[in-house]
Amino acid sequence: MSFFKKIFSKEKKETLDKGLEKSKTTFFDKLSKAVAGKSKVDDDVLDNLEEVLVSSDVGVNTTLKIIDRIEARVSKDKYLGTDELNQILREEIAGLLSETNTGDATEFEIPETTKPHVIMVVGVNGVGKTTTIGKLASQFSKAGKKVILGAADTFRAAAIDQLEVWADRTGVPIVKQDMGSDPASVAFDTLESAVNQNADVVIIDTAGRLHNKVNLMNELTKVKRVMQKVVGDAPHDVMLVLDGSTGQNAFEQAKQFTAATEVTSLAVTKLDGTAKGGVVIGISDQFQIPVKYIGVGEGIDDLQVFNKFEFVDSFFT
Repeated sequence: MSFFKKIFSKEKKETLDKGLEKSKTTFFDKLSKAVAGKSKVDDDVLDNLEEVLVSSDVGVNTTLKIIDRIEARVSKDKYLGTDELNQILREEIAGLLSETNTGDATEFEIPETTKPHVIMVVGVNGVGKTTTIGKLASQFSKAGKKVILGAADTFRAAAIDQLEVWADRTGVPIVKQDMGSDPASVAFDTLESAVNQNADVVIIDTAGRLHNKVNLMNELTKVKRVMQKVVGDAPHDVMLVLDGSTGQNAFEQAKQFTAATEVTSLAVTKLDGTAKGGVVIGISDQFQIPVKYIGVGEGIDDLQVFNKFEFVDSFFT
């Protein structure tokens, strides 16, 4: 299969390799034990492999899909050696990711057909939502885009303050109101400002509360409706930020948010500090939502555009 091609810069690839090192090492330690003493991919190896994938936070449904694909290949080739299992896994996971992540972007880009391009960011508190917004603002600014931030998470003073710090750090204007203000009002003001200033990108932070799904749904619906009074087809992207280090808890968060609003892309953070990198594969597949960005370090440049080719390459080599 011709899935694998080098397209990242050497520096970006090294950052990705380092960020996925814990996940990769843990996965292959488990895989080595799963095939120990076996020369052929048989039922025992497949059972052990299933356990490896589930324990690597790939998720049960996605694991079963991968196992089914490998079983199909085993039935075609009556003797598949365990030494080929690494390459087979690599190809099948790349194929799975390709079904949802159809693009192959390597840079921070926005469609030229939408201006301003409005990104509404959702996610629970503590997943790195505001930090991701700040890093995105930095990357888009470096790409020559005019960016405006909207502090619509008005239920936490710390959220407004934190976003303001990122705005100062990146030299990007921010629209904010007092804590407790109507989030939809902040979004409205932000889009009006963006239109008046001929901005390219608007990034709206939203409250990260999950205690009541109905309230969350109503709030996000209202924010979207009010934004559309200024920009008719906004938001162009509803991005869910998930903490990759939480493993299966990230699946639950994705389930809650996709039930509350239409999520169009994912950003998975904190992959460098965990062995749970398999969550990227499982969540993208299970929810059929493309992963747009991954966080592989604390630095401002350690938020990367997700590229399925480079991700699988780093995971398996």
